Amino acid sequence: MIDREYYLLFCLIVFVIAAVPCYSHESLFDGKTLYAGKELWKETLPLQSGSRVYRLEGLKSNSWYEVKISYPASIPALFSLQLLRNGEVGLKLKQMRRLLNTEKLIFESGSHEDKDGLYVLVTVEPEGIVAIPNFNERSFIIYNIVCEEQLLGIAYSCWSVVVLVVLCIVVALILPRFLPSHLLIKDGDRDR
Repeated sequence: MIDREYYLLFCLIVFVIAAVPCYSHESLFDGKTLYAGKELWKETLPLQSGSRVYRLEGLKSNSWYEVKISYPASIPALFSLQLLRNGEVGLKLKQMRRLLNTEKLIFESGSHEDKDGLYVLVTVEPEGIVAIPNFNERSFIIYNIVCEEQLLGIAYSCWSVVVLVVLCIVVALILPRFLPSHLLIKDGDRDR
């Protein structure tokens, strides 16, 4: 009978520990603020189970944003991004994008009715093996993080490149009409 009471007490303690969070996301917040349109350079995290919460500031209401992390390929790591709305997990990045050592999270800011604001939780885990024998694995990883507003799924900072590409295509289509015919390649000349 005493064993049963200890077992029930043990289950109650486990339930309380699991059901009641030990700390809120606000206590995880270590003072880092990520402003929309401004990149933070050379941020560091411990490579083993490192995590940091960034408070998002300067967001416009009902706009789309992209939080993007870039990190060096010399330190293989697996980053995870989670959007926290009002202290709860809102959106998690799926591991579908492995391109150029960047990870990104796209979300809509919603209205400014969020009491506690928006946060991004960044976590990192080591990936791969140490390539150099008798060399210790690095204990920290360096990365850059930015939050950018998007228009039609493209970040505002990239629109100048889009305009340049469209301009080049238009010039490539229109320019041959104004060139003298002897400068144009004829069908017979293509076969040589």
